[in-house]
Amino acid sequence: MSSRCKYYMLIITIMVITASIPSIKVNAMDGHEILAQQINQLINNDPALNGAIAGISIRSAADGKIIYDHQGDVRLRPASNMKLITAAAALNILGENYTFVTEVLTDGPMKKKTLNGSLYLKGKGDPTLLKSDFDQIAVEIKKHGIKKINGNIVGDDTWYDDVRYSLDLPWSDEMTHYGAQISALTASPTQDYDAGSVKVVVQPATRKGDKPIVKMTPKTNYLKIVNHAVTGAEESKKNITIERVHAKNTITIKGTIPIKEKPEQDWIGVWDPTRYAMSLLKQSLTEHGIQVTGKLKTGMVPDTAKMLTTHHSIPLSELLVPFMKLSNNVHAEILIKEMGKVKGKGSWENGLKVLNSELVKFGVNPKTLVLRDGSGVSHVNLIPANQLSQLLFAVQKEKWFSSYLQSLPVAGVPEKMIGGTLRNRLNDPLVRGRVKAKTGTISTVSSISGYVKTKSGQTLIFSILLNNLLEDTKGKKVEDRMLTIIANQ
Repeated sequence: MSSRCKYYMLIITIMVITASIPSIKVNAMDGHEILAQQINQLINNDPALNGAIAGISIRSAADGKIIYDHQGDVRLRPASNMKLITAAAALNILGENYTFVTEVLTDGPMKKKTLNGSLYLKGKGDPTLLKSDFDQIAVEIKKHGIKKINGNIVGDDTWYDDVRYSLDLPWSDEMTHYGAQISALTASPTQDYDAGSVKVVVQPATRKGDKPIVKMTPKTNYLKIVNHAVTGAEESKKNITIERVHAKNTITIKGTIPIKEKPEQDWIGVWDPTRYAMSLLKQSLTEHGIQVTGKLKTGMVPDTAKMLTTHHSIPLSELLVPFMKLSNNVHAEILIKEMGKVKGKGSWENGLKVLNSELVKFGVNPKTLVLRDGSGVSHVNLIPANQLSQLLFAVQKEKWFSSYLQSLPVAGVPEKMIGGTLRNRLNDPLVRGRVKAKTGTISTVSSISGYVKTKSGQTLIFSILLNNLLEDTKGKKVEDRMLTIIANQ
């Protein structure tokens, strides 16, 4: 027999054997072929995914069984979907009722309403301290009969280590509120609790050519405003920039804001949040009639110091709302360090070790992950979609699950502390309110993972990780189309 005949005989044999094998439904299980077909068609045809990588995992919330999987075991950058892991571990280790404590102590005696010694402000990680809280601390100090402090204000931030930035934080994020320095002693401008930052609002003046009006929250002399901006004509284009100078607390404002334009606002991370918090306390003391003769210094509280007052944060169950709804990076990194501190040392290295050991309890395999921070800002973080969906399945049995679920953004709900980062997405009446999920965005990455109530009444768990995108906004549109398909099952 010739070699060509042998070749054809081999082909025919393969065809016969193949025909005898039952057909395999790729990616779809248990009658979800239509769902698989629709998602596969979207993946294959949407130009936003050309050259990109999509990891998708869909499970039944009832039994955890995977009903759709597209590259679900491929490690991908999760962006802020990393916070789903951080929040679950924090709830498990710290508990729903956990609060952060700030202590005020002194090492000197009081004589004739004068405290002859330093006042110590010891931070233990509270990211929710507001100017109003420092005012209350001042009131409590005044209740001790103190009208003068003949000493320094000393900030003690040694509850955590002195590493201020996570390993892979981009240098360009330094001045931003989402890249703010991590300290055990810090302060927030508003009840969004963007710890370690100030809110800056630029609004046009009443006359063209004048400098715009700049307002900072909280009002503080810790930062200096340099205003080079100008109020432009009504038809001019708004091009305001608000930037902090590297390693300094000088905020420079440049550009033009039209005379009737809406205010421009931004949140700017401060340099040295420890001294920022100390300066707010000194300001509150002065405003409440307590004179401070000394300076702002950093140091450790001596063993001989006596407690004057303490301040407790809101419980973790409440903190989760701004943390997850608004995707607060600083909260995530503080929780990592706090978990590390509970188990020994308040550092990223120790906190991430604790995090990895905790994940096993949720059926997540740490050996499949690369974790470098708690927020997901790192481009080195790698998580498979199937591991995220497994976490979301497992946490349903935890006693704290209601707090966890309540913290997730709700699709299409405009209220900031309900809709969160999903308040302007998935507004279709068929989907609105039926998706509760954590979003994620870093350069070239978009992600979303959570829970969806389908048209048929079942709850499905999903994780969608899109990497190597040219435009993350187009990736979000893909996610929304995909979630609409899932919701309408």
